Amino acid sequence: MIVIVCPGQGSQTPGFLDPWLTEQSFREQLTRISDAVGIDLVAHGTVSDADTIRDTAVAQPLIVSAGLLTLSALFADGRRDRIGGIAGHSVGELTAGAGAGVLSETDAVAFVRERGAAMAAAAAQARTGMSAVIGADETELLATLESLGLSPANYNGGGQIVVAGDLDALAALAEAPPARARVIPLAVAGAFHTRYMAPAVPALEAFAATLTTNDPTLRLWTNKDGSEVADGAEFLRLLVGQVSSPVRWDLDMQAFQDAGVTGIIEVAPAGALVGLAKRGLKGVPAVAVKTPDDLPAAFDLIDQAA
Repeated sequence: MIVIVCPGQGSQTPGFLDPWLTEQSFREQLTRISDAVGIDLVAHGTVSDADTIRDTAVAQPLIVSAGLLTLSALFADGRRDRIGGIAGHSVGELTAGAGAGVLSETDAVAFVRERGAAMAAAAAQARTGMSAVIGADETELLATLESLGLSPANYNGGGQIVVAGDLDALAALAEAPPARARVIPLAVAGAFHTRYMAPAVPALEAFAATLTTNDPTLRLWTNKDGSEVADGAEFLRLLVGQVSSPVRWDLDMQAFQDAGVTGIIEVAPAGALVGLAKRGLKGVPAVAVKTPDDLPAAFDLIDQAA
């Protein structure tokens, strides 16, 4: 069974969509999305600098749109029928929701536009950030976080937990990490998936109420607890709550394993989730689709599983 995974914020780099937009069909698709949501995603994916695309309000629509370009290629020529399921990490859940048919492509990016703006506004209220902690004993780490006023934000599996909160507290964690742990600051603009994002929830609830959902037509897992979601309206409700709740990607990977996953394909901007799968799903073949040149390897993985 092939599972498609969709990355979250922090995976973007300047110019990462250049190779995609040399192909007219992808450029036209991204232009349609840009026009529908009022953001120049073509420019942001090609010429905008690192600081610009680090802005939450830009980064999130850009990441989801990149994933949608990838999905359009992966699903073509009947391949969608050979995909076993889909899931996204953090904002990647919007990509996954569109891929599963819960939301239209433009509604998914419109939602993420509102999500990015609301989270950016919440992030502006305090000096916060996120850091990945690798190799720590979980019990020791959680005790350290409590003493510093920090929170676990992403349980990523494979010995990695992303923590979030006040920048000074994150610096203190980096200076005195738990035994055998590495602390790596992340290029994000706030303490996502924590109490600091609670101000973003009411605006997202109001916007979500304007959207039409469908029940998923692909198996779809949630970051909430790794469970499968069969109701589109429920998935949208979970997307709203997700902004201020921890991401349980460790439980998603466990769910993939329990379901009999035989291959992982990560959509653009790919790399992070394939890296986690190498540690959390040892021995499962994985393809990171960073550019169109990576698509043949993904097609081969789908064909092998048919």
